[in-house]
Amino acid sequence: MATVSETSPVTVRRMVPILAASTVGTAIEWYDFFLYGFLSATVFPKLFFPELDPVAGTIASFTTNFVGFFARPLGGAFFGWFGDRVGRKSTLIATLLLMGIATALMGLLPGHAQIGLAAPLILSVLRFLQGAGVGGEWGGSVLLSMEYGDDRRRGFWMSWPQTGVPLGLALAAIAVLGFQALFPGEAFLSIGWRIPFLLSVLLIFVGLYIRLRILETPAFRRVKETGRIAHVPLVEVFRHYWREIILSALVRSAEQAPFYLFTTFILSYGSKTLKVDSSVLYAGLIISAACSLVLMPTWSHLSDRFGRKRWYMIGCVLMALYAFPYFLLLQTRLPVIVVLAMILSISFFHDWLYGPQAALISERFGTRLRYSGASLGYQLASITAGGPAPILATWLVANTHTFLGAGAPPYTLIAVFIIFMAVVSFISTALIGRELAGQAAVEEVGGESAQGPTLATQAQ
Repeated sequence: MATVSETSPVTVRRMVPILAASTVGTAIEWYDFFLYGFLSATVFPKLFFPELDPVAGTIASFTTNFVGFFARPLGGAFFGWFGDRVGRKSTLIATLLLMGIATALMGLLPGHAQIGLAAPLILSVLRFLQGAGVGGEWGGSVLLSMEYGDDRRRGFWMSWPQTGVPLGLALAAIAVLGFQALFPGEAFLSIGWRIPFLLSVLLIFVGLYIRLRILETPAFRRVKETGRIAHVPLVEVFRHYWREIILSALVRSAEQAPFYLFTTFILSYGSKTLKVDSSVLYAGLIISAACSLVLMPTWSHLSDRFGRKRWYMIGCVLMALYAFPYFLLLQTRLPVIVVLAMILSISFFHDWLYGPQAALISERFGTRLRYSGASLGYQLASITAGGPAPILATWLVANTHTFLGAGAPPYTLIAVFIIFMAVVSFISTALIGRELAGQAAVEEVGGESAQGPTLATQAQ
């Protein structure tokens, strides 16, 4: 079992097993989550909603996809409770098991033709369990890195669990592409799509092996040893940190909503509206994910140097400026330009925000309530921004001419939506509190930090 001394210096060698435990497990969970998102844009409308017209079927499929987003804050609250009472490590093992089992069962689920209405209903339940697992996963994975790391490089250390998202994205895209090639045409609709879901079982064992070898974080052990474990974390975190929770959710708007437009909605919009071959779109996702493995830690390192709030607010401006150019690049329908547009959207503009985001949110909460507070703030954005984005975008494309006239490009209102989300994030970041990059995170002792009242107390 990997052990880490609390008094040993924070070095790359010391952090490698910690980062592996948090990143690999996160990648596996996001592989599961993205598989559903990808197929909700292409396969599931035909398999589970065959009686609806293409637009309605896609919206219905994205709606079942939204069930997973709705479950994420509930999972964050549920697993945050145990993470703040039992510990980070045990909770992370539970979320990995929940996610993997729900995903494998999806691969065995009959379609509408076999069991009728029960098929989409069971699919929605399994998607809910997926969402709950992801909702509990993020908080624990980033806290492993934060509570083993140091203040000076907090953004950099915490960005590595964030890279689990592009890793999972790439793995899911590779799996879909690979099995589409092995099972072309109708064969993919009948059996090919199921195999990537069933492979999740093998990935679970890899994640469990790595996570079982890591000890509990030093920060949580200190809280436990001093008897400061929160008795009712959910109640306490809302009492002391309600402002930080709300602002954390709103801060994510400029990253969360565009991300699911750039990774999920693009599969439907690109293939159906732009008539771009789906293999080009999946290739764009895979290349973008590879670029993210380098750029996400880079942006996060720079946020440690130049200030997290300043860096994030610049990123909000850049995201707003890219909204219309993104769609103009896609409109060329040229494979190289389309892939370039996807790389810029994900690896540059999205990752500029997403990399430092874990530190920006988590450093606002004290150790004894950090799992609950950070998870709730992070996961609530799945309801306010991420989940509704593909549904809203599909509806806007179908109704743009109704609102703006026949001459308006179909993407106009979606670009405006991205700009609006960026403005929300910019204002929320300005309001979230003082700069904490390079400084100690908030740490409460009897309701106050060692350096005075907590940010939550100051807000009240």
